[in-house]
Order: sequence, then structure tokens, then C-alpha cells
Amino acid sequence: VQLQASGGGLVQTGDSLRLSCAAPSNTLSRGTTGWFRQAPGKEREFVAASGRGTYYAESVKGRFTISTDSAKNTVYLQMNSLKPEDTAVYYCAADDRSFSIRSYFFQAKQYHYWGQGTQVTVSS
Repeated sequence: VQLQASGGGLVQTGDSLRLSCAAPSNTLSRGTTGWFRQAPGKEREFVAASGRGTYYAESVKGRFTISTDSAKNTVYLQMNSLKPEDTAVYYCAADDRSFSIRSYFFQAKQYHYWGQGTQVTVSS
């Protein structure tokens, strides 16, 4: 299963962007979805996830929101008040399992399906 992510772009500090990710309906309704990002020279890091619970990285809490539209089989990442340090390639991820262990939400290795990544660049 290949997820399809889109919505990245070049914006200025303080702007907003909404990323979209098309995913299988079964995965959205019964599994776990998440967003990760990777900046140049850095490891991939957790951003947000949704499933039995909703979780955010501390660095994005209050600014980013993960949501799901089951009718469109799409998971979104609404990003507000963007900062230059949010610049990265953003990846959507999903797994058919509904994670019951909290730490799994934050671990990239737990997600079986991945999108191709979409670039977000925030200029200062």
C-alpha cells in the first residue's frame, strides 16, 4: 500500500499549510495514522498521530492538528503559525493496527505504510 501525500510548499513565517494524505479506508477507520518529518542532516522525527488517541510532538503542540475525513479516505495535517524550524520533508504513515501501546505512536518503525514525502519550506 502506497500512501499519497500532498500539500507542501514554500511559505513565510506565520503562514499556514494543510497537508493531505490519501490512505486505505480500512486503515483510517481501524488503524493508526501519523505524520513524521525529516530535516536535512537530521533523523526522521515524530510530528503527530491519531488512532485510539491523538498525540503531538511538543514542538508542534498547539499549532498543528491531525484530522481524518473518512468519506474522502484522507488524513490531514493542518499546520498553523509555521516557523523556519518546521522546514522538512513531511511523511504520512499508517498501520492497520490500532496501537494500544502509547510509545508505538511515536516510533516510525511501527508504521507499515508510508507516503513519498512532501517538502515544506518556511522562510524567515
